Amino acid sequence: MRKRARQFGQLIRHSAVTPRIGESHKPVLVPDTQMGVTFIGHASFFLQVGGENIVVDPNFARWLFVLKRLRQPGVKVRDLPPIDLVLITHAHFDHLHRPSLRSLVHHTKQWRGSAPTIVVPEHVFDLVSDLGFRDVVELNWWNSYRHRDVTITHVPSRHWGARILRDAHRGYGGYVMRDGKHSVYHAGDTAYFPGFREIGMRLSPQVALLPIGAYNPPQFRNVHTSPGDATRAFLDLNSRWMVPMHYGTFRLSHEPMDEPLQLLEQEAQRAGIKDRVLVLPEGITKIF
Repeated sequence: MRKRARQFGQLIRHSAVTPRIGESHKPVLVPDTQMGVTFIGHASFFLQVGGENIVVDPNFARWLFVLKRLRQPGVKVRDLPPIDLVLITHAHFDHLHRPSLRSLVHHTKQWRGSAPTIVVPEHVFDLVSDLGFRDVVELNWWNSYRHRDVTITHVPSRHWGARILRDAHRGYGGYVMRDGKHSVYHAGDTAYFPGFREIGMRLSPQVALLPIGAYNPPQFRNVHTSPGDATRAFLDLNSRWMVPMHYGTFRLSHEPMDEPLQLLEQEAQRAGIKDRVLVLPEGITKIF
């Protein structure tokens, strides 16, 4: 415990003295016939699928308790259109950030007069029920929710869902969002596991948003994917495009901040998929 506390103290001190970089942009809005993917930072994305405006794991915080955000959010809440759906992959504080969720509710109500719907794993209802969302939908693995022309399927991951140390009953996982033409998979937090192959076989996501950071020390790979693990997961999924995430925003582990992308480039080159890996700058919309 003393060793872990000392290591965490090093992360805090290093983050505090590191300058915050990056800038925010206004996302490009796409027609209903196209899909837009905008990386906000960390695991946060603004997705436009089937005419729906979707935000996954929104986190616009400048500080996550004592951890400083090292890159500006790629998009500001005020520059988003009204949001139809918010998806939360699990209850960890860097993925379920209550102030960011409250801001999205307020923003959408100002634009449209009604709040978005939020989709969460099982046993996460109580963490979001007081934030003003129009509806709270809880899903178990492989269950789906349809919102107009978009189907959201909750899929497995290898992680854990506790908000605090002892509430391990909470669910966790990723989501595949699909309309009649496009599909995108957000893996949430996960280690490599055989479930990637099943997700690919059952749902065939066109675009895979995969985490590549927080893998050092080595035991962190019990719950996080390294760049090599993410490359292997992408091959299992058999998706067309890979978009990396969960790197460079908060210092959550001990690898250098620029190492995940460097290793991903090497792994993708080795696997022959370098031209299928899309590293999205924060705030820049990729249109499919």
